[in-house]
Amino acid sequence: MKKLIETLKNIWSIEELRKRILFTLLLVFVYRVGCYITLPGINPNLLADNGGPGGILGILNMFAGGAFSRASIFALGVMPYISASIFMQLAGIVVPQVAKMQREESGRRTINQYTRYITVVVTAFQASAYVAYLRTPQYANALAPEYSVFMFWLSTVVVLTAGTLFVMWMGEKITDKGIGNGTSLIIMVGILARLPQSLMQEFSAKTVNGGGGLLIFMIEMAFFIAVIVGLILLTQGVRRIPLNYARRIIGSSNAAREVSGSRDFIPLKVNAAGVMPIIFAQAIMFIPATVAGFATGENTQGLVRALSDHTSFWYNVIYAVMVIAFTYFYVALIFNPTEIADNLKRNNSFIPGVKPGEPTADYIGTIMDRITLPGAAFLAIAGILPGIAALLGVTSGFASFYGGTSMLIGVGVILDTLQQIESHLLMRHYDGLMKTGRIAGRSAVSTNSPI
Repeated sequence: MKKLIETLKNIWSIEELRKRILFTLLLVFVYRVGCYITLPGINPNLLADNGGPGGILGILNMFAGGAFSRASIFALGVMPYISASIFMQLAGIVVPQVAKMQREESGRRTINQYTRYITVVVTAFQASAYVAYLRTPQYANALAPEYSVFMFWLSTVVVLTAGTLFVMWMGEKITDKGIGNGTSLIIMVGILARLPQSLMQEFSAKTVNGGGGLLIFMIEMAFFIAVIVGLILLTQGVRRIPLNYARRIIGSSNAAREVSGSRDFIPLKVNAAGVMPIIFAQAIMFIPATVAGFATGENTQGLVRALSDHTSFWYNVIYAVMVIAFTYFYVALIFNPTEIADNLKRNNSFIPGVKPGEPTADYIGTIMDRITLPGAAFLAIAGILPGIAALLGVTSGFASFYGGTSMLIGVGVILDTLQQIESHLLMRHYDGLMKTGRIAGRSAVSTNSPI
């Protein structure tokens, strides 16, 4: 406790860090307040409290911090910006001109500007679809009869587009003037905002009838902590490839001196794909739920129901296989061993026992393929853990925190934030947040994931 108090005093004594933290907290507070401001033309007192939608809309509601189900001005959250970022990232892989722009500072600024323009288009399109969703029976009673269909559509599209752009702006400001990772931090705040309520619901469900319910709840909490530890290991796990630098001549011809080669390493992430494979797999697995509405045969409906139930055996098997497949696919998109080999050659560095050029690229690619398999397997386990927890009797709200998208994003962003704070402490010769070693967030190894 004394160490914690001393660390908090050190953090508060650094003026720049103090201002960054307060600025971040202010914008996060503004975002959470906006999540409870209802759209024009909707009576918030008549909104049905049904826990939010399911399926792909449930993921959007989770990323938006519940604003989607509340018909808030921030209902779409930052997801249109994430979609635009993913589009530009994939464009950099397919289009050589965009890839060249990504390697230049001016080009990256241009890409950021294009991303904002695409965000406006994506938000307007999703806002129009959201208007149709608000006109379903679930929200029909809350719509103000004074609003015409056109006026409600126009006002909703304008407000939602402005709201998403404002959230995007807050994310960028947190990155520039706050403690960094603004977009990810906003998503994490929205996700973890549901944790206290879910925890209380689980506690009430287990203790309402007595009979050892408190002991079961304590066991669940122990497993919950173990899952968090496992996700931390998955997020920080790296495979280090040793690297040597050749001897160099430094100085003029009269005062030249030879500097012996130094040693370093290339850190390859065990989970280089981050949370994206789980998001892709979840999006694909929601298709059976859509098909269920059109299926007529009894056998077909039974199969579709089995593939729509996240606690069923076949759902989890297919889901795990898809997570592993998407992990390899996404790593193949974002990881370029040839580019790494070229950079090593230009920097006059090499891997011991491996020839520069194509052999180096093949060697790095082979190691990446090998470490991706256990990383993908652990990621698949993390993806199906919420379904297993729900099958074992954990309430659905709390079960979603036993892995999956929620905790992967939460753990990764918290590690990144702690790493930022620790960097400020170490730069001013204070002790870090840990007695031994340093906190390694996701930023310790570069990834191109937008989340």
